[in-house]
Amino acid sequence: MTRIDFWFDPISPYAWLAFDALPQALQGCSYHVVYRPVLFAGLLSHWGQKGPAEIEPKRAWTYRDVAWRAHRQGLRLDLPAQHPFNPLALLRLTLACVPPGQSPSRHVVETVFRHVWEGGADANDEARLAGLRQGLNPVREPSDPTVKRDLRVNTDEATRLGIFGVPTMVLDGRAFWGADALDALSACLRGDSWFEGPAWEEAARPRGGVVRG
Repeated sequence: MTRIDFWFDPISPYAWLAFDALPQALQGCSYHVVYRPVLFAGLLSHWGQKGPAEIEPKRAWTYRDVAWRAHRQGLRLDLPAQHPFNPLALLRLTLACVPPGQSPSRHVVETVFRHVWEGGADANDEARLAGLRQGLNPVREPSDPTVKRDLRVNTDEATRLGIFGVPTMVLDGRAFWGADALDALSACLRGDSWFEGPAWEEAARPRGGVVRG
């Protein structure tokens, strides 16, 4: 059974779209998914990028785009009352649901995504977070140093692998970024020869170009 690492931060609506669509995209394949919570802001900082919601025209397009994609996908997606927001509490709660060094289940990840993307409420509302915690019944305290360490390890590993955004799906060392990369991920998993020949590496070969000062 082939392993797929699904790197995500619940702050990303594209991660919610990809999470929902993944089973259908890979239907009939033999695989298992390892869910890897990661701090998206940490990736942005490492690569010197701004998030989509930090650039006003891009924010407006992003919200329209995810609303359209969710409509087409038949997925409920309500923008939370505050976005972007600090996802640390949710990331730590997600990791606190499993012992140190392990990855959360699909049920846990889905519950956290629904907490953010259904209903349009504040994802960090204290009462809602308390209810979410009670429902998930974590095996560790979210404030435990081992939980913080696991999130830091995930984020550091993601940057080491060259991951710059979420969601990113990694299959056999190949990284597929974004909800719209599921078709390529599916083709790779199903053995499309394009991924085994020189085309994959050749497409990413650096070309000489202008570097902005």
